[in-house]
Amino acid sequence: MQDFSASKNYDNSLFLSSFSTLKDPRRQSTGNFRHQLMDMIFLVISGVVSGSDDWEHIETFGKSQLNWLRRFAPFKNGIPSHDTLGRVFSAIDFEKLSECFVEWTQSISHLTPGEVIAIDGKRLRGSHDKANGKKAIHMVSAFACTNGISLGQVVTDKKSNEITAIPKLLELLAIKGCTVTIDAMGCQKDIASKILSKEANYILAIKENQAELYAQTTKLFSITQPTSFYETVDTEHNRVETRRCDVLDDFTFFDDKEQWPGAKTLIRISSERYNKLTTKTETETRYYLSSCEPVAKVLNQSIRDHWKIENNLHWVLDVRFNEDKNRKRTGQSAANFNVLTKVALAFLKETPTNKKMSLSRKRYNAALSTDFREKVLNI
Repeated sequence: MQDFSASKNYDNSLFLSSFSTLKDPRRQSTGNFRHQLMDMIFLVISGVVSGSDDWEHIETFGKSQLNWLRRFAPFKNGIPSHDTLGRVFSAIDFEKLSECFVEWTQSISHLTPGEVIAIDGKRLRGSHDKANGKKAIHMVSAFACTNGISLGQVVTDKKSNEITAIPKLLELLAIKGCTVTIDAMGCQKDIASKILSKEANYILAIKENQAELYAQTTKLFSITQPTSFYETVDTEHNRVETRRCDVLDDFTFFDDKEQWPGAKTLIRISSERYNKLTTKTETETRYYLSSCEPVAKVLNQSIRDHWKIENNLHWVLDVRFNEDKNRKRTGQSAANFNVLTKVALAFLKETPTNKKMSLSRKRYNAALSTDFREKVLNI
């Protein structure tokens, strides 16, 4: 993780150096700023790490911790009001902030060969402003499943625009040797080609709304023996789940193979869940197209890892950071706060503790203890 300078000043930190190129949205001609942009970024990250989830709480945190904050930055005019914070961060260029974020995450994360990079979208419900006709922001994020860190994000105004957003996100990422997993919305030839151009592999979900591809896939599994298969049985939460992964690499009777760049395997995941309490059994079958080698055990785990973006990122942002409850509607406020929250989340996840400690408890501890807060922020 990054190290702040030993002089108790954040100016030379790896984190702040990554964000130092961010342009202040306020008019530069006047130069009459009561609060410096980098001071505000440091305030927001420190506040979110310590349990603040909106501008009002960050202002309160800042005023109560002003002496501590001044150990690392001047804050010559005290703490900016929540209105000032909201106004400045609503005007910051999200794309530039996101580029700074990507630069930082690439400097602190070390992606392992074959690591799953899950890409998925999430609607920021609190950004919806019906009165002014503003739709909720839809954020498409990339998540490194082994490292447990968000790598980058792009914004769209609706889920259907993920098809154009995903290539923009991929362009930002350094994912050589990794495996990119995407749900059916991203099962597009151009996206497959883009992933290959980044020297990565893909696993793309196939659903029935892609009628021809789905029909070709199910037909092939009905007439061809699997090249490789792997089965697991899990017993937890009063449930028994049997999961089988079948893999084909013989595309002889698959008419569209040449249209899919790099396609090597078709995958079928069949799951059966038996609930001990209700005695009911549920079955599900899902299909995938991939450029990976036909090793069922590896492919099965990669597909399971994809759901970490839901459980370890989206759910955490909603439940632990109250993202959907926060009504940030002006300009780029909601999108920019999402980026800064991911920074705080990365700090918290990378903080070792003697005992197993939840994110909520870490944030509470950071609010109460300046020593622990400094440990989280590596200062």
